[in-house]
Amino acid sequence: MSLARALQGVKVLDLSRLLPGPFLTMILGDLGADVVKVEEPGRGDYMRDFPPRGDGASGRYLSVNRNKRSVTMDLKDERERERFLRMAERADVVVESFRPGVVDRLGVGWAALSERNERIVHCSISGYGQTGPYRDRAGHDINYLALAGVLGMSGQDPDGPPALAGVQIADLGGGAMWGAIAILAAIVDRNRTGRGAHLDISMTEGALAMLASEFGIVHAEASPPTRGTGLLNGGVARYDVYETSDGKYLSVGALEPQFLGRLAEAAGLKLRPGAEGDTGLRRQLTRVIASRTRDEWARVLAEHDCCCEPVLELDEVPDHGLHRERGVFFEIPDEDAPGTLQVRTPLGMPEGRRRAPKLGEHNEEVFREYEV
Repeated sequence: MSLARALQGVKVLDLSRLLPGPFLTMILGDLGADVVKVEEPGRGDYMRDFPPRGDGASGRYLSVNRNKRSVTMDLKDERERERFLRMAERADVVVESFRPGVVDRLGVGWAALSERNERIVHCSISGYGQTGPYRDRAGHDINYLALAGVLGMSGQDPDGPPALAGVQIADLGGGAMWGAIAILAAIVDRNRTGRGAHLDISMTEGALAMLASEFGIVHAEASPPTRGTGLLNGGVARYDVYETSDGKYLSVGALEPQFLGRLAEAAGLKLRPGAEGDTGLRRQLTRVIASRTRDEWARVLAEHDCCCEPVLELDEVPDHGLHRERGVFFEIPDEDAPGTLQVRTPLGMPEGRRRAPKLGEHNEEVFREYEV
Protein backbone atom coordinates (compact mmCIF):
# COMPACT_ATOMS: atom_id res chain seq x y z
CA MET A 1 0.00 0.00 0.00
CA SER A 2 1.31 3.42 -0.96
CA LEU A 3 1.19 6.24 1.59
CA ALA A 4 2.22 8.89 -0.94
CA ARG A 5 -1.19 10.63 -0.68
CA ALA A 6 -1.91 9.98 2.98
CA LEU A 7 -1.45 13.64 3.97
CA GLN A 8 -2.87 15.19 0.83
CA GLY A 9 -4.57 18.46 1.78
CA VAL A 10 -2.46 18.99 4.91
CA LYS A 11 -0.65 22.35 4.82
CA VAL A 12 2.68 22.68 6.60
CA LEU A 13 4.67 25.85 7.26
CA ASP A 14 8.29 24.96 7.92
CA LEU A 15 10.40 27.50 9.83
CA SER A 16 13.15 24.99 10.60
CA ARG A 17 16.62 24.72 9.11
CA LEU A 18 19.67 22.47 9.04
CA LEU A 19 18.73 18.80 9.63
CA PRO A 20 16.09 17.66 12.19
CA GLY A 21 13.22 19.92 11.12
CA PRO A 22 13.82 19.69 7.36
CA PHE A 23 14.10 15.89 7.58
CA LEU A 24 10.78 15.82 9.46
CA THR A 25 9.02 18.03 6.91
CA MET A 26 10.53 15.97 4.07
CA ILE A 27 8.77 12.95 5.56
CA LEU A 28 5.49 14.90 5.63
CA GLY A 29 6.06 16.04 2.04
CA ASP A 30 6.74 12.48 0.92
CA LEU A 31 3.39 11.55 2.45
CA GLY A 32 1.63 14.14 0.32
CA ALA A 33 1.52 17.21 2.58
CA ASP A 34 2.01 20.65 1.00
CA VAL A 35 5.18 21.90 2.71
CA VAL A 36 6.16 25.57 2.44
CA LYS A 37 9.69 26.29 3.60
CA VAL A 38 9.71 29.78 5.15
CA GLU A 39 13.25 31.18 4.97
CA GLU A 40 15.16 34.28 5.94
CA PRO A 41 15.71 36.58 2.94
CA GLY A 42 19.22 36.58 1.55
CA ARG A 43 20.63 33.53 3.30
CA GLY A 44 17.84 31.06 3.92
CA ASP A 45 18.44 27.65 5.44
CA TYR A 46 22.06 27.41 6.62
CA MET A 47 22.24 23.94 5.05
CA ARG A 48 22.31 25.64 1.65
CA ASP A 49 25.88 26.75 2.42
CA PHE A 50 27.27 23.35 3.41
CA PRO A 51 30.08 21.98 1.17
CA PRO A 52 28.54 22.44 -2.33
CA ARG A 53 27.99 20.12 -5.22
CA GLY A 54 27.39 21.18 -8.78
CA ASP A 55 26.96 24.92 -9.31
CA GLY A 56 26.88 25.83 -5.65
CA ALA A 57 24.03 23.56 -4.60
CA SER A 58 24.67 21.65 -1.37
CA GLY A 59 24.07 17.93 -1.67
CA ARG A 60 23.05 17.78 1.98
CA TYR A 61 20.44 20.49 1.42
CA LEU A 62 19.09 18.87 -1.73
CA SER A 63 18.75 15.47 -0.08
CA VAL A 64 16.40 16.51 2.76
CA ASN A 65 14.36 19.29 1.16
CA ARG A 66 12.59 17.59 -1.72
CA ASN A 67 8.83 18.06 -2.18
CA LYS A 68 8.79 21.55 -0.66
CA ARG A 69 8.29 25.09 -1.86
CA SER A 70 10.33 28.04 -0.61
CA VAL A 71 9.24 31.54 0.32
CA THR A 72 11.29 34.28 1.95
CA MET A 73 9.97 36.28 4.88
CA ASP A 74 11.62 38.52 7.47
CA LEU A 75 9.67 37.71 10.62
CA LYS A 76 11.30 40.64 12.43
CA ASP A 77 9.38 42.93 10.11
CA GLU A 78 5.88 43.66 11.39
CA ARG A 79 4.23 43.40 7.98
CA GLU A 80 5.98 40.14 7.16
CA ARG A 81 5.09 38.73 10.56
CA GLU A 82 1.45 39.57 9.97
CA ARG A 83 1.65 37.90 6.57
CA PHE A 84 2.98 34.72 8.18
CA LEU A 85 0.23 34.72 10.81
CA ARG A 86 -2.38 35.08 8.09
CA MET A 87 -0.83 32.06 6.37
CA ALA A 88 -0.98 30.17 9.68
CA GLU A 89 -4.74 30.80 9.76
CA ARG A 90 -5.02 28.55 6.70
CA ALA A 91 -2.32 26.05 7.69
CA ASP A 92 -2.50 22.80 9.64
CA VAL A 93 1.04 22.50 10.99
CA VAL A 94 3.94 24.79 11.87
CA VAL A 95 7.37 23.23 12.45
CA GLU A 96 10.27 25.14 14.00
CA SER A 97 13.60 24.29 15.59
CA PHE A 98 14.70 27.57 17.15
CA ARG A 99 15.92 27.76 20.72
CA PRO A 100 13.01 27.93 23.16
CA GLY A 101 11.51 31.40 23.35
CA VAL A 102 12.73 32.64 19.97
CA VAL A 103 9.40 32.25 18.13
CA ASP A 104 7.63 33.91 21.04
CA ARG A 105 9.94 36.91 20.79
CA LEU A 106 9.29 37.02 17.05
CA GLY A 107 5.55 37.01 17.72
CA VAL A 108 4.86 33.70 15.97
CA GLY A 109 4.91 31.31 18.93
CA TRP A 110 2.16 29.03 20.20
CA ALA A 111 0.13 31.81 21.82
CA ALA A 112 0.01 33.88 18.63
CA LEU A 113 -0.58 30.89 16.36
CA SER A 114 -3.38 29.34 18.42
CA GLU A 115 -5.09 32.71 18.79
CA ARG A 116 -5.32 32.91 15.00
CA ASN A 117 -6.05 29.22 14.41
CA GLU A 118 -7.24 26.98 17.24
CA ARG A 119 -6.69 23.91 15.03
CA ILE A 120 -3.01 24.58 14.36
CA VAL A 121 -0.43 21.96 15.36
CA HIS A 122 2.81 23.66 16.39
CA CYS A 123 5.84 21.35 16.63
CA SER A 124 8.89 22.74 18.44
CA ILE A 125 12.10 20.70 18.15
CA SER A 126 14.90 21.64 20.55
CA GLY A 127 17.92 20.07 22.15
CA TYR A 128 16.72 19.90 25.75
CA GLY A 129 13.03 20.83 25.67
CA GLN A 130 10.94 23.98 26.02
CA THR A 131 11.19 23.92 29.82
CA GLY A 132 13.79 22.98 32.41
CA PRO A 133 17.26 24.22 33.35
CA TYR A 134 18.80 23.47 29.93
CA ARG A 135 16.13 25.08 27.76
CA ASP A 136 18.46 27.94 26.70
CA ARG A 137 21.64 25.87 26.40
CA ALA A 138 23.30 25.37 23.01
CA GLY A 139 24.02 21.83 21.88
CA HIS A 140 24.59 19.43 19.05
CA ASP A 141 23.86 15.76 18.44
CA ILE A 142 26.95 14.61 20.38
CA ASN A 143 25.83 16.56 23.45
CA TYR A 144 22.28 15.23 23.37
CA LEU A 145 23.58 11.65 23.07
CA ALA A 146 25.97 12.28 25.95
CA LEU A 147 23.22 13.39 28.34
CA ALA A 148 20.83 10.68 27.13
CA GLY A 149 23.26 7.90 28.01
CA VAL A 150 23.46 6.70 24.41
CA LEU A 151 27.04 7.86 23.93
CA GLY A 152 28.16 6.16 27.13
CA MET A 153 26.85 2.85 25.78
CA SER A 154 28.67 3.21 22.46
CA GLY A 155 32.01 1.56 21.86
CA GLN A 156 33.58 -1.78 22.72
CA ASP A 157 36.35 -0.93 25.16
CA PRO A 158 35.12 -0.43 28.75
CA ASP A 159 38.37 1.36 29.53
CA GLY A 160 38.38 3.44 26.38
CA PRO A 161 36.39 6.42 25.10
CA PRO A 162 32.85 6.17 23.77
CA ALA A 163 32.54 5.67 20.00
CA LEU A 164 30.94 8.26 17.75
CA ALA A 165 28.23 7.16 15.34
CA GLY A 166 28.44 8.20 11.70
CA VAL A 167 24.90 9.57 11.69
CA GLN A 168 23.05 12.09 13.87
CA ILE A 169 21.02 9.75 16.07
CA ALA A 170 19.49 12.41 18.30
CA ASP A 171 18.78 14.84 15.46
CA LEU A 172 17.06 12.30 13.23
CA GLY A 173 15.83 9.50 15.48
CA GLY A 174 15.34 11.62 18.59
CA GLY A 175 13.99 14.76 16.96
CA ALA A 176 12.71 14.37 13.41
CA MET A 177 11.04 10.99 13.74
CA TRP A 178 9.46 11.58 17.15
CA GLY A 179 8.31 14.95 15.79
CA ALA A 180 6.66 13.31 12.79
CA ILE A 181 4.91 10.77 15.01
CA ALA A 182 3.71 13.52 17.34
CA ILE A 183 2.36 15.63 14.47
CA LEU A 184 0.41 12.73 13.00
CA ALA A 185 -1.03 11.88 16.43
CA ALA A 186 -1.95 15.54 17.03
CA ILE A 187 -3.76 15.71 13.69
CA VAL A 188 -5.78 12.60 14.59
CA ASP A 189 -6.58 14.09 18.01
CA ARG A 190 -7.55 17.41 16.42
CA ASN A 191 -10.00 15.64 14.16
CA ARG A 192 -11.72 14.41 17.32
CA THR A 193 -11.48 17.51 19.53
CA GLY A 194 -11.28 20.34 17.02
CA ARG A 195 -8.21 21.76 18.74
CA GLY A 196 -4.55 21.72 17.82
CA ALA A 197 -1.57 21.33 20.13
CA HIS A 198 1.90 22.60 20.94
CA LEU A 199 4.38 19.70 20.70
CA ASP A 200 7.56 19.91 22.78
CA ILE A 201 10.08 17.55 21.15
CA SER A 202 13.38 17.26 23.03
CA MET A 203 16.09 15.57 20.98
CA THR A 204 17.80 14.48 24.20
CA GLU A 205 14.63 12.78 25.43
CA GLY A 206 14.02 11.29 22.00
CA ALA A 207 17.44 9.64 22.08
CA LEU A 208 17.02 8.60 25.70
CA ALA A 209 13.78 6.82 24.85
CA MET A 210 15.79 4.46 22.62
CA LEU A 211 17.45 3.10 25.76
CA ALA A 212 14.14 1.98 27.26
CA SER A 213 15.09 -1.70 27.26
CA GLU A 214 18.50 -0.97 28.76
CA PHE A 215 17.00 0.96 31.65
CA GLY A 216 14.67 -1.97 32.14
CA ILE A 217 17.59 -4.12 33.28
CA VAL A 218 19.55 -1.54 35.28
CA HIS A 219 18.16 -2.73 38.63
CA ALA A 220 18.50 -6.38 37.70
CA GLU A 221 22.26 -6.15 37.10
CA ALA A 222 24.97 -6.14 39.75
CA SER A 223 26.62 -3.28 37.84
CA PRO A 224 24.99 -1.04 35.24
CA PRO A 225 25.52 -1.93 31.57
CA THR A 226 28.29 0.05 29.91
CA ARG A 227 30.27 0.03 26.68
CA GLY A 228 32.10 -3.16 25.87
CA THR A 229 30.21 -5.27 28.40
CA GLY A 230 26.68 -5.49 27.05
CA LEU A 231 25.11 -8.02 24.76
CA LEU A 232 25.01 -5.59 21.86
CA ASN A 233 28.20 -3.55 22.22
CA GLY A 234 31.07 -6.00 22.28
CA GLY A 235 30.38 -7.98 25.43
CA VAL A 236 29.86 -11.27 23.57
CA ALA A 237 31.83 -12.74 20.69
CA ARG A 238 28.78 -13.84 18.73
CA TYR A 239 27.59 -10.24 18.26
CA ASP A 240 30.52 -8.23 16.97
CA VAL A 241 32.46 -7.02 13.95
CA TYR A 242 35.45 -8.94 12.59
CA GLU A 243 38.15 -7.98 10.10
CA THR A 244 38.46 -9.99 6.89
CA SER A 245 41.57 -10.78 4.88
CA ASP A 246 41.16 -7.74 2.62
CA GLY A 247 41.01 -5.26 5.50
CA LYS A 248 37.22 -4.97 5.36
CA TYR A 249 34.72 -6.13 7.96
CA LEU A 250 31.97 -8.67 8.57
CA SER A 251 29.12 -8.15 11.00
CA VAL A 252 28.25 -11.20 13.11
CA GLY A 253 24.89 -11.15 14.87
CA ALA A 254 24.49 -14.84 15.73
CA LEU A 255 22.86 -14.27 19.11
CA GLU A 256 20.50 -17.24 19.14
CA PRO A 257 21.97 -20.77 19.40
CA GLN A 258 20.60 -21.88 16.03
CA PHE A 259 22.31 -18.99 14.24
CA LEU A 260 25.58 -19.55 16.06
CA GLY A 261 25.42 -23.24 15.19
CA ARG A 262 24.95 -22.47 11.50
CA LEU A 263 27.82 -19.99 11.56
CA ALA A 264 30.07 -22.54 13.24
CA GLU A 265 29.15 -25.16 10.67
CA ALA A 266 29.82 -22.82 7.75
CA ALA A 267 33.11 -21.58 9.19
CA GLY A 268 34.35 -24.92 10.52
CA LEU A 269 34.37 -23.82 14.16
CA LYS A 270 34.38 -26.19 17.12
CA LEU A 271 32.05 -24.98 19.85
CA ARG A 272 32.09 -26.06 23.47
CA PRO A 273 28.73 -25.95 25.32
CA GLY A 274 28.30 -22.64 27.13
CA ALA A 275 31.33 -21.08 25.44
CA GLU A 276 29.42 -18.65 23.21
CA GLY A 277 30.74 -15.54 24.95
CA ASP A 278 34.23 -16.65 26.01
CA THR A 279 37.55 -15.50 24.67
CA GLY A 280 38.07 -18.84 22.96
CA LEU A 281 35.17 -18.25 20.62
CA ARG A 282 36.35 -14.72 19.90
CA ARG A 283 39.82 -16.00 19.04
CA GLN A 284 38.34 -18.61 16.72
CA LEU A 285 36.10 -16.12 14.96
CA THR A 286 38.90 -13.59 14.62
CA ARG A 287 41.25 -16.17 13.11
CA VAL A 288 38.77 -17.86 10.78
CA ILE A 289 37.09 -14.69 9.47
CA ALA A 290 40.52 -13.21 8.74
CA SER A 291 41.18 -16.11 6.36
CA ARG A 292 38.82 -14.89 3.61
CA THR A 293 37.75 -11.63 2.04
CA ARG A 294 34.60 -9.87 3.12
CA ASP A 295 32.77 -10.64 -0.11
CA GLU A 296 33.83 -14.29 0.01
CA TRP A 297 32.30 -14.60 3.46
CA ALA A 298 29.16 -12.84 2.28
CA ARG A 299 28.68 -15.43 -0.45
CA VAL A 300 29.44 -18.40 1.79
CA LEU A 301 27.33 -17.33 4.77
CA ALA A 302 24.35 -16.22 2.68
CA GLU A 303 23.54 -19.91 2.23
CA HIS A 304 23.48 -20.63 5.98
CA ASP A 305 20.99 -18.03 7.35
CA CYS A 306 23.18 -17.12 10.33
CA CYS A 307 22.76 -13.34 10.75
CA CYS A 308 26.07 -12.35 9.19
CA GLU A 309 26.36 -9.52 6.65
CA PRO A 310 29.20 -7.49 5.10
CA VAL A 311 29.93 -4.05 6.54
CA LEU A 312 29.37 -1.75 3.57
CA GLU A 313 31.14 1.55 3.12
CA LEU A 314 28.91 4.49 2.20
CA ASP A 315 29.83 4.48 -1.48
CA GLU A 316 28.99 0.76 -1.73
CA VAL A 317 25.49 1.00 -0.36
CA PRO A 318 23.59 2.24 -3.45
CA ASP A 319 24.89 -0.64 -5.58
CA HIS A 320 24.01 -3.41 -3.14
CA GLY A 321 21.51 -5.88 -4.59
CA LEU A 322 19.04 -5.51 -1.73
CA HIS A 323 18.73 -1.76 -2.13
CA ARG A 324 18.60 -1.92 -5.92
CA GLU A 325 15.83 -4.51 -5.85
CA ARG A 326 13.86 -2.56 -3.26
CA GLY A 327 14.29 0.74 -5.11
CA VAL A 328 15.69 2.63 -2.14
CA PHE A 329 17.66 5.18 -4.16
CA PHE A 330 16.36 7.51 -6.85
CA GLU A 331 17.22 10.81 -8.49
CA ILE A 332 15.28 14.01 -9.05
CA PRO A 333 16.31 16.02 -12.12
CA ASP A 334 18.11 19.18 -11.06
CA GLU A 335 20.04 21.41 -13.44
CA ASP A 336 22.29 22.63 -10.61
CA ALA A 337 23.21 19.23 -9.18
CA PRO A 338 22.71 16.37 -11.64
CA GLY A 339 23.10 12.94 -10.11
CA THR A 340 22.32 13.86 -6.50
CA LEU A 341 21.07 10.69 -4.85
CA GLN A 342 17.79 10.72 -2.98
CA VAL A 343 16.93 8.07 -0.40
CA ARG A 344 13.33 7.09 0.08
CA THR A 345 12.09 6.45 3.59
CA PRO A 346 10.62 3.08 4.71
CA LEU A 347 7.18 4.65 4.16
CA GLY A 348 7.57 4.16 0.43
CA MET A 349 8.38 6.11 -2.71
CA PRO A 350 6.98 9.64 -2.74
CA GLU A 351 4.54 10.28 -5.55
CA GLY A 352 5.63 13.87 -6.00
CA ARG A 353 9.31 14.25 -6.83
CA ARG A 354 9.85 17.98 -6.64
CA ARG A 355 13.52 18.98 -6.36
CA ALA A 356 14.62 21.00 -3.36
CA PRO A 357 13.56 24.62 -3.89
CA LYS A 358 15.78 27.57 -4.59
CA LEU A 359 15.59 30.38 -2.06
CA GLY A 360 12.31 32.27 -2.44
CA GLU A 361 11.49 30.40 -5.64
CA HIS A 362 7.77 30.15 -4.88
CA ASN A 363 7.05 33.53 -3.27
CA GLU A 364 4.50 34.67 -5.81
CA GLU A 365 2.84 31.26 -6.19
CA VAL A 366 2.48 30.54 -2.46
CA PHE A 367 1.40 34.02 -1.40
CA ARG A 368 -1.27 33.96 -4.07
CA GLU A 369 -2.58 30.58 -2.90
CA TYR A 370 -2.64 31.69 0.74
CA GLU A 371 -4.17 35.03 -0.33
CA VAL A 372 -1.58 37.05 1.56
